[in-house]
Amino acid sequence: MRMSAVAAFALALGLILVNFTRQCHAALQVGYYKDKCMLKDVEGIVFSAVARRFDKDPTIAAALIRLHFHDCFVNGCDASILLDGNSSEKTAPPNRSVRGYDVIDEAKGEVEKACKGVVSCADIIAMAARDAVALSGGGRYSVETGRRDGFVSLASNVDLPSPSFSVSQSVDAFAKKGLDPTDMVLLLGGHTVGVAHCSLFQDRLYNFQNSGEPDPTMDLSLLRKLKSICPQNSPADRSVDLDQNPLSSLTVDNSFYKQIILKRGILQIDQELAFDPLTNGTVASIATSNDFPAKFGQAMVKLGAVDVLTGSQGEIRKSCGVTNSYPNFLHF
Repeated sequence: MRMSAVAAFALALGLILVNFTRQCHAALQVGYYKDKCMLKDVEGIVFSAVARRFDKDPTIAAALIRLHFHDCFVNGCDASILLDGNSSEKTAPPNRSVRGYDVIDEAKGEVEKACKGVVSCADIIAMAARDAVALSGGGRYSVETGRRDGFVSLASNVDLPSPSFSVSQSVDAFAKKGLDPTDMVLLLGGHTVGVAHCSLFQDRLYNFQNSGEPDPTMDLSLLRKLKSICPQNSPADRSVDLDQNPLSSLTVDNSFYKQIILKRGILQIDQELAFDPLTNGTVASIATSNDFPAKFGQAMVKLGAVDVLTGSQGEIRKSCGVTNSYPNFLHF
């Protein structure tokens, strides 16, 4: 059989297996690896890898949270975003600025030394995101594990919600993943430690909705500041904090919500959360309470259960960048 035919067959088989097996999910569980690696602390090993990087670069927290979100929103939480290939998810435009792959690879390498062939890359992503939240002051929630890794990673499958979506469009996108509007508001609260490049919001500064004017909902002092950072037609694509409270831009807390209520949201979707009737009540509630870290953890757990592979589905990859069964099919 010619190599191209083998590759096409592998891809088709992978798609069939994924579509069939995801009709029913075995339950994920907290402490899944407790009795599977003798006395090895799998979650502790992953935490150590994340903490080492965080100590050098606290911005890695936002990257790992984003990595988890981008993985789960495409094909479910199956580590498909980690697979290499000329047309894999990594190559899709929304994923070209995703980072943190090396942290997952380092954690996987350490876990394999301690517990070979047992821990999935998908679970490592979920654990690493939790650890990033905890290291950023958001509290340590319990991660459910037991995921297995998928076979399929195609850029053409990447259909993430756009920062320019309306609230209703975003609600629809999240609903397709089994996530309700409250989940959406909480998960977008991950922007409390994130950044955005000028290209993602420059229209709000100069030509909002083709009006030739700035977005009238933006605080004027913020508008002036952002125009100085993001000059019109500048070739540079600089970045700014999504939480405009400089004392809190690296902390997982409710400051982001307080800022968008003050019309200091950076992305269009973030700002609209504060004023749209579908979400403004939830935003106000989070902004005036102290339970955001706990609720964010609950939403992350719910996100982490989207379309998972468990039991005998999928595989446990030896290396997160390639599948065990068809290591070359993404490269032709």
